[in-house]
Amino acid sequence: MPPDTASWPTARLCAFVADLDFEQIPPRVVDVAKGLMIDWLGSALAGKGARQVEIIEGFARAMGPADGPSTVIPTRRRTSPYFAAMVNAAASHAVEQDDVHNGSVFHPATVIFPPVLAVAEAEAKTGREMLTACIAGYEVGIRVGEFLGRSHYETFHTTGTVGAVAAAAAVGKLIGLDASGLNHALGSAGTQAAGLWEFLRDAADSKQLHTARAAANGLFAACLARDGFRGAARILEGKKGMAAGMSHDADPTRLTDGLGSRWATEETSFKWHASCRHTHPAADALQRLMRSEGLGPEDVATVVTHVHQGAIDVLGAVDIPQTVHQAKFSMGTVLGLIAVHGVADLDAFERHALADAGVARFRSKVRMALDAEVDALYPRRWVGKVSITTVDGRQLEARVDEPKGDPGNTLARQELEAKAVRLAEFGGAATAEEMRACMSRIWSLDQPGSPADLFANAGGGRGPPPSGGREHAVGDQRVHGRGETRLGRG
Repeated sequence: MPPDTASWPTARLCAFVADLDFEQIPPRVVDVAKGLMIDWLGSALAGKGARQVEIIEGFARAMGPADGPSTVIPTRRRTSPYFAAMVNAAASHAVEQDDVHNGSVFHPATVIFPPVLAVAEAEAKTGREMLTACIAGYEVGIRVGEFLGRSHYETFHTTGTVGAVAAAAAVGKLIGLDASGLNHALGSAGTQAAGLWEFLRDAADSKQLHTARAAANGLFAACLARDGFRGAARILEGKKGMAAGMSHDADPTRLTDGLGSRWATEETSFKWHASCRHTHPAADALQRLMRSEGLGPEDVATVVTHVHQGAIDVLGAVDIPQTVHQAKFSMGTVLGLIAVHGVADLDAFERHALADAGVARFRSKVRMALDAEVDALYPRRWVGKVSITTVDGRQLEARVDEPKGDPGNTLARQELEAKAVRLAEFGGAATAEEMRACMSRIWSLDQPGSPADLFANAGGGRGPPPSGGREHAVGDQRVHGRGETRLGRG
């Protein structure tokens, strides 16, 4: 083993996290992190009633303690940090509204905030400590995703794999691990990293499993490291590490790119449409074109979306969706919702994605085509280009260089808060009043001495949230999560 271990990329990344102090983080980055936390909390609340989440929650109830210091967000029951992180990570990835970082093709919030919040509640951390830990997780996770490259994403769900490492870095920072301890934590997290795209082909539930396990495994790895458990020192770039087994275009320089000067956290995008991010550029372009030309769905003969290869790899697995969640990975369905209903939000998916004949007709008009320019810009930029042939023979085109929610086209604070309230109310997990109280708490987390307790002033406190749930379609059947009392949104 070479003596200059401190120069290894993994070691340098861990040293950065260990040395990171709240006062070093630019205020604008702290503000972005608070906005991302609000966005994530809304997504976690929206996951209430999702069948996949309720199954994982049932496992947590059976295997975990009946009470504990950490909050299960959709139900607000209490359990251990481990099981709270697991359930909350599954819940916040259920409705496809959680954030994404373009360059790493990684959803940071769903695997970073759940374990950090769970441990912060258990160990009475301050808001500043929690924010610092979450930003550390973003900075690590984004760089690891960029390091593993495009080839990794072809087979692996990056949020499942990289998510475990990001969660370990975030929790490790929160509990005060030094650089050596963080290195052990990342080693133990990386060897547990998993998540394969095969689930999309038959509408399996693995996507929520990936985030649940990544958050829990990262927390597990950090806590093991605190107690002296050793992990591989070069789990990322080593000869038998993650890149060796999961990538053929890994670039180790990306692991330490701009540490301390480039804040990758503020590069993260909010998701506007309630669907896979690969559909968003085309959805924005189609929406713009149909509005500017005054087109209705019946005026359109064909639509070609000019996309990057990653979109084809992921979305091409879905032909005719069988579930609402699978419909979010169908380019034709998403564009059908935009064309027929003007939006592709949560209600549109629940009500129309599978049942609306007009959406199905429009879906059949849509095809994806690899575009050299779009592919060359990806993943740094996600450009949307669509070409429409109208029924009267016109050829129309539209282009979007920054989809809504990207840093250069980000959500205004009012839009962000309105989205979070819609998400909280969607599954009946919280009222608008409760969500506004939580948001107020989050905006003030950086005040000295502020506790990391998102529900301190949230109306009903930690009591049970309003009852309710929603339907989940599989083919022509309606199946309901346990305890659901009504169909759809009513």
